Amino acid sequence: MGIFRRSIFLLTAIALLQFCSVAEAHWRTSGGSHSGIAIAEISHGEMTMIAEYHARIIDLAARATDTTEPFRRVLNYAQIQHAYCLWGKMPGSVTDEASPFNECSHAYLAATKAVLLSMRSMRGEAAEAEAIVSAIDAGMVLRGLALITCEFSGEAFNTANIVRPVWKDIPMHLPSMATLTGLLVALLAAAYCGRRLLRPLVR
Repeated sequence: MGIFRRSIFLLTAIALLQFCSVAEAHWRTSGGSHSGIAIAEISHGEMTMIAEYHARIIDLAARATDTTEPFRRVLNYAQIQHAYCLWGKMPGSVTDEASPFNECSHAYLAATKAVLLSMRSMRGEAAEAEAIVSAIDAGMVLRGLALITCEFSGEAFNTANIVRPVWKDIPMHLPSMATLTGLLVALLAAAYCGRRLLRPLVR
């Protein structure tokens, strides 16, 4: 039943995010408000490595005590964007430029990178942050990722602007469509099984 509960949770999240974006179509950050904190762009190659270390970076940032308000705001933005991107679970969201989740992945990973770089100057987190930066640099060199760019590689972000997935493009992106269809089937199966289990036995 764990997989069914997880499917229900994810599909509920999808429905809520879809509802929130009905009145406001997906827009580029360059056209939104710039009243928040600016976040530098991230290359496609950097995204791959930052995504692999995302959980470790966020965990380190969450434990940090010597923080500033801008740091906390960027960290909060990274976590919100991560949720909007369905926690990075959609196939190709980081590596596939055609994915409806690619731009929002750029946003949460750019914010995660900014958080990581900020921790290099924090007394309690500097050593581990430097170790992560070194590992990411080494990984990029070994995989030849440094020169890889994509449509959103030069796009800067801002904490005042939430970047949403391009929901209308999901039917045209087969991996995303297949994943969401599978979750929907699992949800319907869970609902059917639950109804059968809860139905009183009739002799």
